[in-house]
Amino acid sequence: MKQQGSVLLVDDDEDILVAGKLLLKRFFSDVRICNQPEHIPTLLNEHRFDAILLDMNFGPGESSGEQGYNWLDKIIALDPQAVVIMITAHGGIDTAVEVMKRGATDFIAKPWQNEKVIATVSSAVKLGQSRGEASALRQTNETLTKLTSRQSQPFIANANSMQPVMNIVERCAPTDANVLILGENGTGKEVIARAIHEKSARSGNIFITVDLGAVPESLFESELFGHKKGAFTGAMEDRVGRILAANGGTLFLDEIGNLPMHLQAKLLAVLAQREVTPVGANKATPFNVRILAATNMPLAQLRDERRFRQDLLFRLNTVELTLPALRQRTEDIIPIANMYLADYARKYAKDGIRLSQGLQDAFKAYSWPGNIRELKHSVERAVILCSSDELGTEDFQLNAVPHRATFNDAPKPYHNTGASAVDSAAPTTTVSEQTSATLHHQAESAHAQFNLEEIEKQTISKALKAYRYNISHAAKALGLTRAALYRRMEKHGL
Repeated sequence: MKQQGSVLLVDDDEDILVAGKLLLKRFFSDVRICNQPEHIPTLLNEHRFDAILLDMNFGPGESSGEQGYNWLDKIIALDPQAVVIMITAHGGIDTAVEVMKRGATDFIAKPWQNEKVIATVSSAVKLGQSRGEASALRQTNETLTKLTSRQSQPFIANANSMQPVMNIVERCAPTDANVLILGENGTGKEVIARAIHEKSARSGNIFITVDLGAVPESLFESELFGHKKGAFTGAMEDRVGRILAANGGTLFLDEIGNLPMHLQAKLLAVLAQREVTPVGANKATPFNVRILAATNMPLAQLRDERRFRQDLLFRLNTVELTLPALRQRTEDIIPIANMYLADYARKYAKDGIRLSQGLQDAFKAYSWPGNIRELKHSVERAVILCSSDELGTEDFQLNAVPHRATFNDAPKPYHNTGASAVDSAAPTTTVSEQTSATLHHQAESAHAQFNLEEIEKQTISKALKAYRYNISHAAKALGLTRAALYRRMEKHGL
């Protein structure tokens, strides 16, 4: 049975070429021959060979092997991954050592033995294929790293309140210092983390995000540290944890403030030792990862040793920066809104949409409790629903003073007041008319009260405001996952 593989045989002896091709074609799917080494560059440019058999001497009377050495050097220069087997009738141990030093994989002496040739070429083909796969995988990884690690959107920071933040970013980014990013929910903590990564020496490597608020406690070690096959029920294969997956790059730990105390201890041990042991493994693996962490927990709460380990805090906040809320970045509101407007106009094929001046003034006056995330969702909703090229305040749901609700708030049920059927102030109204009006009012109230879509929207809105747009806490209170809550927020334009 033929082995899949492409082989090139280069020799100036026609008999060797014919005999070699007849032999090799019995075992390999693609065999090509060449009697003039000058054609090698063209052949390599047009085709990738898993193995190349190269004669040491070309032309009558040649026996020094210099021609073979020269062509070997040229092949390796053209393709550093090339697998070359040298062939010669003149040479011994010294020749074999020299060609191996120059990059050849193996050596065959003339006259050859067919079994030895097939075994040697078969091993060389497998090596060439593995090198090709490794090279393709490396290129794929490099491409994926660039795509996943680069900023998905420009970072706008023109406001005066952002300048201290950007100064810290410029100074700490080139270092390997751990950075703790503080700020309200939706202020762009992941965006600033990516900006730090892009300005660092690790920018060519991977940037991995872990939302600790969304990782179940039971899967924390498996997600971050990895696991071995059979380590627990459901572990059907080995899995690399996020920490080792980010090796050489940056690991962004979002919602670090939500991590329970007992898991904080495990994370601290790994960061302190700079090595990780996958679940079910006996050997620790060292790693080289820069840690960026973020939380919307106020600094005063982080410094409460009953809520957060202070030794972990000291390890995370080598550099600490606080992102201002959007209401404190008035100069950035309109540029950010226009950025999202352009994105969604392209996405929904509504080019030419703009913000009215009145809307821009309203944007600047609004407090944006959900910060940039709220602005983003509001713009998308308006683009989807708008019927003109100019967006106005009527296209947005902007409350001047956001209501501080609690999750327990609920729509008040309708109560019949028991008022007299006849209103003395309205003598022309009959009892039947009042009864009809009352029933109509009851129907309207019942419709408003029992509209499930509206109730869901109100409940989610109240939960978000009650927890100051902390998505993890609001989702937990509502009995939803973060992803499910995000879907419902987009559904209702919240």
